[in-house]
Amino acid sequence: MKVAIASDHGGINIREEIKSLMEEMGIQFEDFGCECNTSVDYPDYALPVAEKVANGEFDKGILICGTGIGMSIAANKVKGIRCALVHDVFSAKATRQHNDSNMLAMGERVIGAGLAREIAQTWLTTEYEGGRHANRVGKITEYEGK
Repeated sequence: MKVAIASDHGGINIREEIKSLMEEMGIQFEDFGCECNTSVDYPDYALPVAEKVANGEFDKGILICGTGIGMSIAANKVKGIRCALVHDVFSAKATRQHNDSNMLAMGERVIGAGLAREIAQTWLTTEYEGGRHANRVGKITEYEGK
């Protein structure tokens, strides 16, 4: 598995935690920034990562900002992306099992580092169930093609 990760200024600390987690898990990843504490525009980080996931350069992507909302909205504008904004472990598992989410967004101002690690680990290790869910995900993919 190859993961792209990025944050804006509001998600730097959790991004570092998730990078440490992926190192511990032996997951290959690439960090796309940001590297500053001053205000930056989240689409400048979310969109390139989403494009890299959508075109197959990376299997999954993780985005962190203050709330996760802006990053998830931006990422979901890219065709082929199913970015889930998650702040609990149950949803992290469900969005992989049922929605085949290929991107995860979290908010550093909403959750702490320990919970973020648990969410990311669950999301990274949970498989898509397919089955009855495949028809639903297929409808989204079909709609994107219009």
